[in-house]
Amino acid sequence: MAQWEKLRQLESVYLTQVDELYDGDAFPMDVRHYLAHWIEGQDWDRAARDHDVAMLLFQVLLENLDIQHSRFVQGGESFLLQHNIRRFKQSFQRYQEEPYNLANIIQWFLAKEKEILQNAELAEQVQLLQVQQNPMETDSQRNIERKMTDLKNKVQVSVSMSLKSMLSGMGVLLDGVEELLCVLVREELVQWQRRQQKACIGAPDSTCLDQLEKWFTTEAECLFQVRKFLKKLEELMGKVTYEHDPVKKQKPALQKRVDSLLTSLLKSAFVVETQPSMPQGKGPLVLRTNVQFSVKTRFLVKFPELNHAMKVNVSMDREAPLVKGYRRFNVLGTNSKALNMAESMSGGMVADFRHLTLKEQKSGGGGKGIHDLSLSVTEELHIINFNTEFLLHDMSVSLETSSLPVVIISNSSQQQSAWASILWFNMLCLEPKNLLFFANCPVATWPQLGEMLSWQFLSSTTRGLDSNQLDMIAHKLFGKQQSYDACNISWTKFSKENVPNTNFTFWVWFDGILFMVKSHLENLWKDGYKLFMDKTLLKKKQRGTFLLRFSESIRDGGITFSWVDYSPTGEPDVRSVQPFTKVDLGQIPFHEIIRNFQILEEENVPENPLLFLYPDTPKVEAFGKYYTKKSGADSEYIKYIRTKLVFVSKENTLEAKSPMYSDTGPEPSPSTMNPRYGLGGEAFGESPSLPLPLSPDPMFSAMVDPDEDLNPTLQEFLNDPNMYHCLRILLGRYGGTHFKALLQRAGEDE
Repeated sequence: MAQWEKLRQLESVYLTQVDELYDGDAFPMDVRHYLAHWIEGQDWDRAARDHDVAMLLFQVLLENLDIQHSRFVQGGESFLLQHNIRRFKQSFQRYQEEPYNLANIIQWFLAKEKEILQNAELAEQVQLLQVQQNPMETDSQRNIERKMTDLKNKVQVSVSMSLKSMLSGMGVLLDGVEELLCVLVREELVQWQRRQQKACIGAPDSTCLDQLEKWFTTEAECLFQVRKFLKKLEELMGKVTYEHDPVKKQKPALQKRVDSLLTSLLKSAFVVETQPSMPQGKGPLVLRTNVQFSVKTRFLVKFPELNHAMKVNVSMDREAPLVKGYRRFNVLGTNSKALNMAESMSGGMVADFRHLTLKEQKSGGGGKGIHDLSLSVTEELHIINFNTEFLLHDMSVSLETSSLPVVIISNSSQQQSAWASILWFNMLCLEPKNLLFFANCPVATWPQLGEMLSWQFLSSTTRGLDSNQLDMIAHKLFGKQQSYDACNISWTKFSKENVPNTNFTFWVWFDGILFMVKSHLENLWKDGYKLFMDKTLLKKKQRGTFLLRFSESIRDGGITFSWVDYSPTGEPDVRSVQPFTKVDLGQIPFHEIIRNFQILEEENVPENPLLFLYPDTPKVEAFGKYYTKKSGADSEYIKYIRTKLVFVSKENTLEAKSPMYSDTGPEPSPSTMNPRYGLGGEAFGESPSLPLPLSPDPMFSAMVDPDEDLNPTLQEFLNDPNMYHCLRILLGRYGGTHFKALLQRAGEDE
């Protein structure tokens, strides 16, 4: 069943969530409804990364809206429906220049729909199975549970005690309450907050609040019950009292202590459950002006009588530092919402803000400049504040909470740098309100950094970095060391200083590789293929053994492979190919490159030198499951590529100047041609070691224009594999123009 149809069949509580999801103007529910089948059948993830695909889907979306409008007209539907469809189409025109933004938005809405479905299904399973308490609870949790049970029993028992006994035992009871409160607030809640910080940057830590909610609610119930007892005593004291009445003497102190404990509990129970995030962001806590973001607050004291009774208000930069140039922002959108039990799977008290935006204030000048600091836009931290009022049983408490610091950008080009700031802050900072963190930024140890880098792969591809891969990265950063545990790296070296002999930082290089893996190599990565490797490992392996490596010299990520051959004297010769970029892999999958890659020595037929994936797995066994049905010139990818091989002599190597060449490019002169197909290049900083073939089909792609009609005799000639290889050799020796002249002369002689 289609996802939209499943959503429409959910219970009303979840339909309300769907309705609120589509409450804004980012993506109209009418469009989602009438184009549901088409929308769910498109690859929006790819469109978000590929401008051409995004533009194609954008145009088809507009065409579908026209078709739907025609259906309304022909079916005699209301004028209002016709008007709305025209209005939606006009609204979408704003994505004409950047259609991938629309793809990101649609992808985000589909993901949110999926979350609602999953929550509904999980709730149904919980109801059917009646799942009991998690058997894997820790000793600490069991201890808290035992103390909670003991506390509830003591409160209940105190009802039948004598007045004197009850007052004397009340102090002991409150001692137990205070002890539990300290455990909840200073240990369990603090640990949850740290887990949430790490989860925001990819750590696989649980951030479920259900257990904490249960404990906070239980303790609040006990305190309110004690408070009720004290009120009854006060009523009794108003009717009957006497000199040296213990109630009159002890009750005020007990009341003050109960109210103090309850106030502390309630203030700690108001938290941000889901940190601010944009639909199209790299991760949470990076927000862009004038782009919608969502954030969810939760009150951990779950009293049904409070449902829809507490309004949460959103504000910004209430504690902004007085730094020269520090920007200020206004929060726009629906910035006031009631805590309710309809917006979470467990029925918790949440306020889910889904359509907030930020707008920079044009006045104010960024404070008086008490701190004369130099912070970039992506080092400037801001906090979003939330406040509400608790009012129950004549108990009134003002509650406040705030988000983790966010970085606010105005252009998508700043996202990469902003995400680096979020990573660094949440990796190292244990003070969530430290907005001047980057004014005196601490260094990170290698164990801290390595773990965080691994999380980036884990959260993006479900597989992190292993110890060997981490050692390779550490070697790049610190050089060869016996142990990297004592090595430190500064914020500047991580994200601001260029890697030696390049024009980009370490973070830009690493993030480019991460994007390449996620976009083009995810299956290989998930299946455990090692892509951070040292080519020296090949020197003791059998001929044809190859390994995969990321390039260190390409800004946006490049991948290459190296293999070992042996000289007549038995010396190992490790050879490499120029790295393939995301542009290359966007046209030909990497496994097809490996499958069909060939080298051509003078007067020899082409051969594929890649035989065994390191350490000794046959290539077909390693990559066969990814192959398409056809290969080489018959591959389905060849039809998208029209190229000519261009070689430039450079000392003793041949270098293809670019992986991509236009059909209209200049013909090489005879002096630059060489019958040895090849490509020099650099991978991990080394000099070219072997000229190898490369075109958009790195396996020798089209030598003839696919749109040009061929002489039948020539077509038959090309269909013969042996003749085809001979033609390649001749073409390599004489060049396109000169070989064509030879063919013409041969025709005249004939």
